[in-house]
Amino acid sequence: MKRKPILLFAFPALMLLILAAERAATFLLGAYPASPQMWRIWLELRPLATMFWQQVDLYLGASIALNAAILAAAAIACWMACQARRPAFFFLSNHVALLFAGLMIAVGSQSETASTIAAFTAPSGIPFSLAIDFTFKNSAMLILGVAACAYCHVAFLSEARQRAEARAIRILALKRDL
Repeated sequence: MKRKPILLFAFPALMLLILAAERAATFLLGAYPASPQMWRIWLELRPLATMFWQQVDLYLGASIALNAAILAAAAIACWMACQARRPAFFFLSNHVALLFAGLMIAVGSQSETASTIAAFTAPSGIPFSLAIDFTFKNSAMLILGVAACAYCHVAFLSEARQRAEARAIRILALKRDL
């Protein structure tokens, strides 16, 4: 199986697209504050990306141009990682995107560790709980992320198997020549 960089780039691109759409909706909401459609779009995207952009704006300043530059740089870095020969890079881009999606979902649903939902007991005996909102949108995002990571693993394992087969053939040829 030959890995396809576009499939490896799909999930990180989805995460970057969500971040870009939230910034665009925020910008357009500022330009058209009386538009109900802009409010609907912004309210749908806000829980997913607003906390991230608030932190970026806090540390780097509130500039849409800077936000666009950050997104462009991240997209270029992810694309280059998915094109790289070494599998560690496409693993990294997909798995970081999945962790980022989980973080966005946890922050967007205001998950708390002191709630009564989904209580667990740690091996040390300390009880704790975590509440995460698994709506259809959040669940679909996590399923897509897990599928992207699974594709990374399948691509890596098939490449490793092909390398092992080629190495075995070369070793057999060397044994025959000796």
